[in-house]
Amino acid sequence: MTWGWVGTRGTWATESARESMSAMAKHSVTWTALAYAALQPTPFSTEIDVDAQPTVTDDEVIWAIREAHSLGLNVCLKPVVNVGDGTWRAHIGFFDWDVPGEPSWTQWFQAYTRFIVHAARIAEAEGCAMLCIGCEMVRADGQEQHWRQLIAAVRQVYSGILTYNCDKYQEDHVSWWDAVDVISSSGYYPIDTWEQQLDRIEKVVAQADKPFFFMEAGCPSREGSPMLPNDWNLSGAASEEAQLEYYREMFRACRARDWVGGLMLWDWPAQLYSADAAARNDDYCPYGKVAAEFMSQQYATWTGEAK
Repeated sequence: MTWGWVGTRGTWATESARESMSAMAKHSVTWTALAYAALQPTPFSTEIDVDAQPTVTDDEVIWAIREAHSLGLNVCLKPVVNVGDGTWRAHIGFFDWDVPGEPSWTQWFQAYTRFIVHAARIAEAEGCAMLCIGCEMVRADGQEQHWRQLIAAVRQVYSGILTYNCDKYQEDHVSWWDAVDVISSSGYYPIDTWEQQLDRIEKVVAQADKPFFFMEAGCPSREGSPMLPNDWNLSGAASEEAQLEYYREMFRACRARDWVGGLMLWDWPAQLYSADAAARNDDYCPYGKVAAEFMSQQYATWTGEAK
């Protein structure tokens, strides 16, 4: 389960954050992705404000790692870049080749590498089992040489497992899977297409000969969301049954494929709503909803496979 997104300063390393993570761990969760974002002003900016508000501080990140470890959870540290003007990070992009006087991929990757290598040092010092080096960077995915250079820099300071979280439908469009240890993607697929998408992804996994899991997956508890699980702005009434329906199909389809190593579900906030508000909550978190018990049962019985 992903915990703590988007990593807003002041919301981690609190008693309510401790209670939230503890509640998550009680649902048979074995891994958590501690996810936080640093901002760049626009999709064409080449500087990332890693130390600025509202990003969590290093002390907060270290607190979350240690708290997760104290609960017996394996930790994947997941630093992510977001865009301050609201543009989705998938649209960060520059000319395919560097042009004098124009912002470039080279400049951006220099800033991004500093951000990721800094996180890698924390992950190494705190014993994180996995580090995610990027999330849904669709336009950047094609910059193979830059990614290979970043990964080489990360491996100089981090000895754990490396993964990259590509976006949905992009699993077969990344040319450098050989450079990471584990393939992962965001599995926000319409409820009636799971078999089709798994057939497609299976070919990628077999060709790369790498382990695979869904770094993100899930569905809001909202009417209509099972067909558009990636649309957090979809209009519709709160519906626990819609989320449960999606979870049932997602777990059924994934557990039937022995090459799917697991599901890192999206998501569990650091500041958790009260249990009596769950029926009115229409977001991704399953806490207090019927999907939570189902998820817990699935995780508790997902034996013989990587979790």
